Amino acid sequence: MRILIELPSWLGDTVMATPSIENLINFHGQSEVILIGPSISIQIFKYHPKISDSHVLDKKYFPLFLLTRKLGKFDMFISFRNSFRSNFYKFFIRSDLKFKYKKSSFQNSHQVEKYCKFINQSLNIDFPIGSLTIYSDGSLKEAPKDMKKKKPRLGINPGASYGNAKRWYPEEFAGVAAYLSNQFDIFILGGSNEKEIAMEIEKILVKKGITNYQNLVGITNISDLIYHISNFDLFITGDSGPMHIAACYKVPTVSIFGPTKDNETSQWDSKKSIILKKNLDCQPCMKRICPLKHHKCMKLIKAKDVLKEVESFNL
Repeated sequence: MRILIELPSWLGDTVMATPSIENLINFHGQSEVILIGPSISIQIFKYHPKISDSHVLDKKYFPLFLLTRKLGKFDMFISFRNSFRSNFYKFFIRSDLKFKYKKSSFQNSHQVEKYCKFINQSLNIDFPIGSLTIYSDGSLKEAPKDMKKKKPRLGINPGASYGNAKRWYPEEFAGVAAYLSNQFDIFILGGSNEKEIAMEIEKILVKKGITNYQNLVGITNISDLIYHISNFDLFITGDSGPMHIAACYKVPTVSIFGPTKDNETSQWDSKKSIILKKNLDCQPCMKRICPLKHHKCMKLIKAKDVLKEVESFNL
């Protein structure tokens, strides 16, 4: 059986889709499974033993059409995306069965549950929801300088791809890192578009005389990111893709939530997970930029609030 799976657009959504994808793969046994999607999503499955092939989707429509011809015929097409481009691709893909995830059909539950319900309904099965699953080779291709573990490792992730409204403030991240620097070595993570906020944190740490940190923002690929997060002893982050990778590896995590719905996108099945939010009347607005211009959902959370939650882990 040939199965084509279109992955979600976002890193976090892709990680949250892994239990449902594992159910799909296990249900069909020795099938040939091919993935399509954005590069960042494809890389999550780089070391999956049951994925036969993968293709990064072009944003232009003619190359998308050519890819449908190149891939040939499938027995089943499963899409976790709900966009016009995805509908275009679905129309041209040759498959006996086609199933597309629709947000409107799944409400008021965690995203992991939504994806699993989608697969169960599509295949007419009743598989339980498993754990988040990421396969990795467990190593770095190029290890950063001074990677020898001297202290427990604290990861801080100040960025958020969805928009600025989800971002906590660099001076607060730096305050947490500086306070914990005697106990932990500090690692700052993020994508290339998050270098500015990382540099702000780094400048504050330097000013405070903190030297046991590494700024890895913009210089790690997804495999490296997974490696680092899986080796952290504590993680401080906003609602983000790396937050879900940390959940997969059960890393003690304080997740700072502002405009998004923690009941839908918080860490899945992690006993060492703490959600920090202010529960304002305007939350959750689900906007990329604060529509009220005050950003209180993030501004009112201080470093001391995070440090108080960290104490409860008894690390």
